[in-house]
Amino acid sequence: MSGYDELGFAKLDTDRRKRTGFPEVVFCQGKDDAYLKAIFTRLFEANGEVMGTRATPQQFELVKSVLGNARYDAVSKLITVRNGQQGQLIGNIAVCTAGTADIPVAEEAAQTVEFFGSRAIRLYDMGVSGIHRLLSKIDVLNEANCVIAIAGMEGALASVIGGLVAVPVVAVPTSVGYGASLGGLSALLTMINSCANGISVVNIDNGYGAGYIATQINRLAEHGKER
Repeated sequence: MSGYDELGFAKLDTDRRKRTGFPEVVFCQGKDDAYLKAIFTRLFEANGEVMGTRATPQQFELVKSVLGNARYDAVSKLITVRNGQQGQLIGNIAVCTAGTADIPVAEEAAQTVEFFGSRAIRLYDMGVSGIHRLLSKIDVLNEANCVIAIAGMEGALASVIGGLVAVPVVAVPTSVGYGASLGGLSALLTMINSCANGISVVNIDNGYGAGYIATQINRLAEHGKER
């Protein structure tokens, strides 16, 4: 038993949910139109749901032509297709941004969290230039099983949150900022070099990756409460 479907141009990992608890997700950027339609169709047949990241409106129209219940969010650039209604969301993941310009990455993270069955609490525009905004939400942060901290510029938000909460913080540097931010590299280096404990860092603008690992943490926390 191979555990994958051979399409010639792709080997679709139809066993992934059994191994990891998550179905395969499609990275849409750069994919050929015919390949994209075939991949979405087969994954939907296998899993009853499928999500695609970094999708354009044109790619959404292609997917919708073969899967009529497909949905597109222009902010997060996510395509989602689901067979029926989603079940109740579990737990609590706080998704925080330093600024409004970070929201597209935050929505990729938050909607990934929700697609995988966890609850996302959005806390946007709480950067350190007005730290009272963050401190006013400290009770909400402390109720979360995990916090996703998303920031461009110098990326200080993750360090500040890491020093305030008792749960893991997943830091996401974004490419938001002026020239010396170097397309997110400055924020990435700040987050990697944080002196606050309990912080892990994903790649620049990788909201999907942050949402995935935060969901893993949230599931473990909720399973622990059930025991």
